[in-house]
Amino acid sequence: MHFKQNNKETKSYVQGLRSFGNTLPRGIKGILKKNGYNYSEIINKWGMLVGKDISKLSYPKTIKMNRIDKNAILIIAVERGNEIEVEYSKNHIINKINSHFGYQLLNQIKIETFNPKNQNKKQLIRNNISKNMEKKISEIKSKEIRKSLSQFLSSSKND
Repeated sequence: MHFKQNNKETKSYVQGLRSFGNTLPRGIKGILKKNGYNYSEIINKWGMLVGKDISKLSYPKTIKMNRIDKNAILIIAVERGNEIEVEYSKNHIINKINSHFGYQLLNQIKIETFNPKNQNKKQLIRNNISKNMEKKISEIKSKEIRKSLSQFLSSSKND
């Protein structure tokens, strides 16, 4: 038997065996208690749940869960100028998401707008940074290091 001190558990376990709940980090436990897996499922299947037209215009920003009655409010970020299309399809989105989970998860949807021009500015800044990094990488003398850094930079561009 031994005593785990690094995770502030007060129980002792035989040969390191622990229950599954005790193996999860604290931050993950909090998210799972707040039904964070529902939010990740909505994000992963957003295009399928709402359709191509609405998924091009919007994305799920956050979900607010009420612990008492388990009804949630989904906050959707919508491109400026396309709020009306999403507003008219709110009930459809709620019905699709609730039917996907098999129970009433969402109670209502709130809409927040974002300006796509700001998104383009961020992309331009990222491109400028990557160009500067490419210049600096090309100045490195070692071929192996230069090759690995350029591969790393190209993979980070794709993300």
